[in-house]
Amino acid sequence: MSIPYLAQADRQQKLEWLDGGTFSVLLDSAATGGQLTVGRFDVSEGEAPPFHMHTREDEVFMLIGGTALLWVGDEEMELSEGGIVYLPRNVPHGYRVTSATADLLMIATPGGIEGMFRQAGRDRATPRPPGFEISREALAAAADAYGQVVVGPPR
Repeated sequence: MSIPYLAQADRQQKLEWLDGGTFSVLLDSAATGGQLTVGRFDVSEGEAPPFHMHTREDEVFMLIGGTALLWVGDEEMELSEGGIVYLPRNVPHGYRVTSATADLLMIATPGGIEGMFRQAGRDRATPRPPGFEISREALAAAADAYGQVVVGPPR
């Protein structure tokens, strides 16, 4: 059984993510009894994960600020500020930020996907190693460990 959990901003883990962006772990599976993960991306223009699908969780993305192109299967859509999308598991998808910056809220259920971000990313509370980047190999290994399937390059 889950219990209420308060995650103040100063206690949320911030991870360096793709292209120098930040993924903040707002609520993880430990805090929600495995029910969900809530995270927030603060990223720059051009940030785009590989085209991928989730095998373990359904995902909801809300674009709090900015604009992006979104691909779901073979369909391309524009996602504008305030737009929200539901991405069921096993549906290939990806996005590319088209504004100078973007603020995206992600909710995944059940929880656990935060482990992928923690494995491949870097905790911003620790010193940044010179030349740090998330290699394709590190991203692929983390994706595989957490039930993500990379089906193509970023779009």
